[in-house]
Amino acid sequence: MIHVNKIKIGSNSPFVLIAGPCVIENEKITMNTAEEIKKITGDLNIPFVFKSSYKKANRTNINSFSGIHFEKALKILQKVKKEFSVPVLTDIHNEKEIEEVSQVADVLQIPAFLCRQTDLLLAAARTGKVINVKKGQFLAPEDMKHIIQKIESVKNKKILLTERGTTFGYHNLVVDMRSLEIMKGLGYPVIMDATHAVQLPSYSNVSGGESRFIPTLAKAAAAVGIDGLFLEVHPDPSKALSDAASQLPLHSLKKLLVMIKQIDELVKNEK
Repeated sequence: MIHVNKIKIGSNSPFVLIAGPCVIENEKITMNTAEEIKKITGDLNIPFVFKSSYKKANRTNINSFSGIHFEKALKILQKVKKEFSVPVLTDIHNEKEIEEVSQVADVLQIPAFLCRQTDLLLAAARTGKVINVKKGQFLAPEDMKHIIQKIESVKNKKILLTERGTTFGYHNLVVDMRSLEIMKGLGYPVIMDATHAVQLPSYSNVSGGESRFIPTLAKAAAAVGIDGLFLEVHPDPSKALSDAASQLPLHSLKKLLVMIKQIDELVKNEK
């Protein structure tokens, strides 16, 4: 079991929601979204970790929005954490930013494209923070054992593993639900990212997506018995500055979570 502040993840505990806008666009959208998710998860008694990236460093197009000023973005994350009393998760992209980001974030996330970067993994692990590693689109689930060994080598065993789809030919991803069970066998909690898993990578000059399949993947993963559900959520995905085609509309969140909670309770009560 992994603890993120007072939240328990794993060991047949109720699933945790990791959710928020893909990237910090401005303070208003970030705060309003966090407030609404906190209200929804409070009503449903679902543990909640807020997620938003202070920067998106792997955009397809050089002209795509990659974030606001670094310091300003971190201050917004800090404000979310303080005002709503929720843990915060954000991506890290290089070693030089880790120390400053770790002063704010409760969970440091390693993006899928960077999951094999040894120096990044070790630097993140040395902070003592919980490390959430996105499984690379190019990796088999059993290969995550090597990433675990790198993090454990610096005495950090606070690890989460996240499934986000596997490359399936060009411009498409597929989720093999067996990977959730395989990664669970590695000894750490497993999260399902049901939003990045519906992406159509580099579909044209930006990544596309099929957001209508988010509930399908989320429900299927809950039936396997995941420890957490990762969702990028935006008040108006059509106007989102990043991952517009693969974010869940905020107004759809509560209905989906009601179903996920029912499945989660059914599955875990049988174990």
